[in-house]
Amino acid sequence: MEQTAVSELKRTPLHARHLAHGARMVPFGGWEMPVEYTGIVDEHLAVRTRAGLFDVSHMGQIEIAGDRALDAVQQIWSNDASRLKIGQAQYSALTTPTGCFVDDLLVYRMGPAHFLCVVNAGNIEKDYAWIAEQVTPFGDVAAINSSARYALLAIQGPQAQPILQSLTGIDLSTLRYYWFAHGEVAGIRAMVSRTGYTGEDGFEIFVPPQAADRLWSAILEAGHPSGLVPVGLGARDTLRLEAAMRLYGNDIDETTTILEADLEWIIGWQKPAFTGREALAAQKARGVGRKLVGLEMLDRAIARHGYDVMDGGEPVGVVTSGTQTPFLKKAIALAYVRADRTPVGTLLDIGVRGRLARAQVVPLPFYKRSKR
Repeated sequence: MEQTAVSELKRTPLHARHLAHGARMVPFGGWEMPVEYTGIVDEHLAVRTRAGLFDVSHMGQIEIAGDRALDAVQQIWSNDASRLKIGQAQYSALTTPTGCFVDDLLVYRMGPAHFLCVVNAGNIEKDYAWIAEQVTPFGDVAAINSSARYALLAIQGPQAQPILQSLTGIDLSTLRYYWFAHGEVAGIRAMVSRTGYTGEDGFEIFVPPQAADRLWSAILEAGHPSGLVPVGLGARDTLRLEAAMRLYGNDIDETTTILEADLEWIIGWQKPAFTGREALAAQKARGVGRKLVGLEMLDRAIARHGYDVMDGGEPVGVVTSGTQTPFLKKAIALAYVRADRTPVGTLLDIGVRGRLARAQVVPLPFYKRSKR
């Protein structure tokens, strides 16, 4: 695949701010984004021990509204949106008829018949086209690509709540995980969601694009005494991998099913129908042939995306994500492995640059934050 020309890359409202911070910029999902500021390890550890601020304005927003909006969402999403109260969000999947991922996403219930979906940056146009087509049978239901209406910032880490609380009248102590509220942050009208992609406590803040720079600066200033730092995509990836959060394009895609990705908890089996339900039910009945597992390297090596997983010289799987983690100080990986080789404790080999390196199947997630 040809690399997108730099001149064609989109830029978030905070692009100039990233350059001023000395960020190293890279292409990602059609956007020019900061991969690191002071270093991936430093930024990763800041989030685990203090707090980090992320620009995630490249993520897309698609809204679905109309009298039968819930019916439409129930049909095209895997999870059960009828369980959502207004002000609540859930993790879900936009599924193909084979039970594979068009995308994974967060669904926010804004009103009785109004849903906001946050989708991956590289999939915005694809997802919107899919959704717009799928809602057609539901009468007056409309799907709108509202990505241009929002900038999205995330503050993550053990100090995220006190830092953000100093800037808002929203009582964050009462905002539960995967719930959201509307109010002002640093004098800016915002939607604040207790969600994130790091394995830490934290918040994602939706504001108009023209207010993003003011909010970014206000959060950095408020968080400076607590050691908050700006964080790029590099540390975002190592953080999410420690927390075993799947990355679209690496760990999940249109060739992997929800069951293979070990995400059965986002399937609303109680729903009578949704796109891909029959295929998933059949796969559940017969059993998956492969499953995503966690691996910890026992030999001194790093398992990278695309490396073969071997057992007795026989290929039994493939690595989808892998790194040396700054916080756990271990080499870890996610990999699709043949079902009979997935029990915790199973010893396997990873093909690393012409040699075999020993690894072991371990429970997921690799990292789980302590309740503070």
